[in-house]
Amino acid sequence: MTGTAHATAAPDWVLRFMDAIDTLEFDEGFAPLTEDTDMFFGTAHIHGVEAIKAFFVKIDEPLNITHEVLECWTTGDGVLLLRGEAAMAKKTAPEQVVRAPFMHIFYLDRTEPVRVRTLRVTAGPLQTDSVM
Repeated sequence: MTGTAHATAAPDWVLRFMDAIDTLEFDEGFAPLTEDTDMFFGTAHIHGVEAIKAFFVKIDEPLNITHEVLECWTTGDGVLLLRGEAAMAKKTAPEQVVRAPFMHIFYLDRTEPVRVRTLRVTAGPLQTDSVM
C-alpha cells in the first residue's frame, strides 16, 4: 500500500459482501471475488471464491452473526481498509451474544467492476469458547 488513506463511506459492494457473510447467500455479495482471489483469515490461507465461500459456511453456519461496518478508508490506489464489529451467537444459544472487532484489507485488481485480488482479515480478540 502506498499513499495516504482517506476516510470514505463504505461502498455498496462492501456492504453486500458483509451481508453475504451474514446470510451465507453469496451471489451478488461475492461477485468481486474470483478464482484467483486469495483470502488470509488469521493464519488460514484460502484460495479461490468457491473455497472462500466454503470457509465462511464452515465458520458461520452454526452462528447468528451480523457484521457492522464502523469505518472505511481508501488509499486511492486499489486498497480499501474496513474496520467493524461482528455480533455473534451460537444458533443453539442465541441469547449469549459475543462482539468481536474485525479489520478487512481489500487489495483490488480493479475498481470497475470491482475485483478483489487479496483479502486480509483479522478478527478478535474474543472468547472463542462462547461461540465455537
